[in-house]
Amino acid sequence: MITVHEAHEIIAATTRLIEKTESVPLHQLRGRVLAEDIRADFPMPRFTNAAMDGFAVRFDEIAGSSDSSPITLKVSQELAAGALSTEPLEAGTCARIMTGAPVPDGADTVVPFEQTSGFGSDTVEFYKAPKSGANIRHAGEEVEIGELLVAAGTRVTPAEIGLLTTFGRDAAVVRQQPRVSIITVGDELRLPGEEAEPLAIYNSNLALLSACLETAGAEVVETRQLRDDRNAIREALASAIDNADMVITAGGISTGQYDFMHETLGELGVEQKFWKVAQKPGKPFYFGSTASGKLVFALPGNPVSALVCLLEYALPALALMQGATLALKFTAVLDEPFPADRKRHRFLFGATKIENGEIRCRVSQQTDSHMLTALTGADCLIEAEASPEPLPAGSLVTCSWLPWANAF
Repeated sequence: MITVHEAHEIIAATTRLIEKTESVPLHQLRGRVLAEDIRADFPMPRFTNAAMDGFAVRFDEIAGSSDSSPITLKVSQELAAGALSTEPLEAGTCARIMTGAPVPDGADTVVPFEQTSGFGSDTVEFYKAPKSGANIRHAGEEVEIGELLVAAGTRVTPAEIGLLTTFGRDAAVVRQQPRVSIITVGDELRLPGEEAEPLAIYNSNLALLSACLETAGAEVVETRQLRDDRNAIREALASAIDNADMVITAGGISTGQYDFMHETLGELGVEQKFWKVAQKPGKPFYFGSTASGKLVFALPGNPVSALVCLLEYALPALALMQGATLALKFTAVLDEPFPADRKRHRFLFGATKIENGEIRCRVSQQTDSHMLTALTGADCLIEAEASPEPLPAGSLVTCSWLPWANAF
């Protein structure tokens, strides 16, 4: 049995980057991982423009203006946002200008209309002078031409989509999505919508794991629920390995009489990298790979155990396959004791809050590996190394945001 740290090292060393890329249109980019650095083809702003409605002037010509001694200038031109050309500003004149309109050559300051006699006349009185250069957005002050906008390895969010749109990009090159097959096994399992006998249970793993994988950028190409039948499991695993980059199974990986997963994977040529991790929940967790680099994660059948192993190990592997930046873990202060395990690394779902400028967390009240209600209100996965005693309130613990959580 290996440690959590060793499991992470083995998975990282085994996981290969997906080399294939594709160009994807803007409206399909959300959640995909960029395979190219994207740089600015032009500066931002593209041209020097007004930051507010008012008058473009030569500062020296209105520097001495005041309420008691206003300075009057003739309006020589009017510039609206979207104006495609300007005339140089003549000496002794000003340009009526709107927010976003280009500033004409010769002008170096924009005076807000509130500090003047206003619009509607061919001449304008200036009652106050702002600072020289005020209210002007200069070309390239936000982004210079050639500057890096978004780095390869970034998972695209609405923020990146907005930025790419601002620079006229209608597509980007991304890593191909990892193809994932999911298999759950158990004679007792029924799919939602099916009639469940009194001793049967509904299969939550298939839908839950699938949703998590898709959130992480995977393409789920196959989902199958199987009985505890050796031949059916072998056939399904062979098909899954052929058709996917990653295979996720749940159930049948322990040492019971009807647990066929471990033996069958070996028969199909999957090399075991490890089986069993010193953690709670999720000890009977298997990881292996094929000669061609396909990954197999065989998770325990209990829903919380399966989800913990998926979040802690399979999703980071998915990120590595896509060349994505791994999500950072963070520390939080316990609001109440954490029931650590004497021999195993402990994972429990929890909820966070901000209090007095620090992140605090509390553990879910449901702690058993079959209790999926532990997710109710949870936004993080809390972990702690083995400890002979519970960690007291006030202790620092390591946490990971759940993929669907709204981080601070």
